Amino acid sequence: MGVSKPEDLKRLFEFRKIIGNRERCQNLVSSDYPVYIDKIEEQSDCKILDGHFVSPMAHYVPDIMPIESVIARFQFIVPKEWNSKYRPVCIHLAGTGDHHYWRRRTLMARPMIKEARMASLLKPKDQIRSSLKNVSDLFVMGGALVLESAALLHWLEREGYGPLGMTGISMGGHMASLAVSNWPKPMPLIPCLSWSTASGVFTTGVLSKSINWRELEKQYYTQTVYEEEIIHMLEYCGTDSFKMGQEFVKRFLAIDGPSCVPKPVECHKSSKTSISATSEGLLLQDTSKMDCFNHTLSTNKSSYTSCSPQSCHLLSKEQRRNNLQKESLIFMKGVMDECTHVANFSVPVDPSLIIVVQAKEDAYIPRTGVRSLQEIWPGCEIRYLEGGHISAYLFKQGLFR
Repeated sequence: MGVSKPEDLKRLFEFRKIIGNRERCQNLVSSDYPVYIDKIEEQSDCKILDGHFVSPMAHYVPDIMPIESVIARFQFIVPKEWNSKYRPVCIHLAGTGDHHYWRRRTLMARPMIKEARMASLLKPKDQIRSSLKNVSDLFVMGGALVLESAALLHWLEREGYGPLGMTGISMGGHMASLAVSNWPKPMPLIPCLSWSTASGVFTTGVLSKSINWRELEKQYYTQTVYEEEIIHMLEYCGTDSFKMGQEFVKRFLAIDGPSCVPKPVECHKSSKTSISATSEGLLLQDTSKMDCFNHTLSTNKSSYTSCSPQSCHLLSKEQRRNNLQKESLIFMKGVMDECTHVANFSVPVDPSLIIVVQAKEDAYIPRTGVRSLQEIWPGCEIRYLEGGHISAYLFKQGLFR
C-alpha cells in the first residue's frame, strides 16, 4: 500500500472539507437523484430487488474512483407483507472483505424480516479485494459511501419507506457513522465493531502488520511534497494525534539523548484548534496545530543536521531507520485522521438515537489513545460484548440485530 499521489490527496482533502460539513454536504445529492431497479425476484418470505445508480462521487471528484465503482449497486430485501402502516428500512454497509450480498442477506436481512418485519438495503463493497492499493482508496470509499447513502435515503423517502436507519459491521459501521453525520434529519445508527477513527486500525491495530511500511517510508522521505504541502492541508490535530506526537518525541529522547534533538518550538501562534488531553497531563490551549504537527514530523530530519558529530555518530543505521519509521507512522496517522475521524464531520442531528456496539477485546479496532465516541457524540450509548473482533462478528449476529 502506497501513500497515494500527492495530487489525489490534495483533491480528497479539499472535498473532505465539503462533506465534513452537513450544511454544505446536503446540497450535493438532490432529493430526486435517479435510482434504477434492474430486477425484482419473488421469494417465499420476501422480495429481492436489485438496483443501481451513478455514484455522486464521480461527479464531484472525477477520475478518482476505479471505473468498476462508478456505478453503485445495491440489493433491497423487502417483506411480502407489512405488519403496520410503517415500512421501516435499515441500510447495511459492507465491512472489510464483505464484497457481496449473501452474508448480510443470510445473517442479517432475512432474519430481520422474520423478527421485526424490517426491510434491509444492502450496499456492497465496491473494492475488488480486501487489501488497499493506496491510502487514498480508504478516503475515496468513505466519500463515495457518504454520497451514495444520501442518494439511497432520498430514494427510500420518495418511495414512502420509513423510519430509516443505518448500520454496518467493522469498516461498514464506520462508514455508516460518516453517512449519518451528514444526513440532515434524526436517524437511528448502530455502528458495530467500529470506533471514532480508522487511523488506529492501520497504524497500531492488528492490520498494521499488513502494511508495507518500507514503501510508505520511502515515498514519504523521498517526496518532500508530503511534508511541505500535504501536512499543511490537515485540519485535524486532536488529542489523540497530538498525544502520539508527544510519545514519539519522548521515545526519541530516550534513545538518542537531548543533545541530538533541537529545542522544541513554542506552539503559540495563530489559533485554529484547542488541544486538551488532561488524562495525560497535557493541556495546550490556543495553539497552532501546524506548528505542533510540523515540529513533531521534522524532529527526525532536523536532528541529523543540528546534532554534533560526537553525538550523531552514535545514531546507528537501525536507530535512524526506527526514527524514520516513527515519523512515517505519525504522518500516516495524521493523514488518515483527516479523512476518517468522525470529529472532522458534523455531529449527527440526534446522537441519542445512536447505539455503538463494541467488543471488549477488539485488537483490530484500538480504542486506547483515541477520543471516545461518547465525547464526540454526547448522548450516544455504548454497549460492550465479550470477546474480540472476529469472535463477535462470527457469534454475535443475533445481538447486532
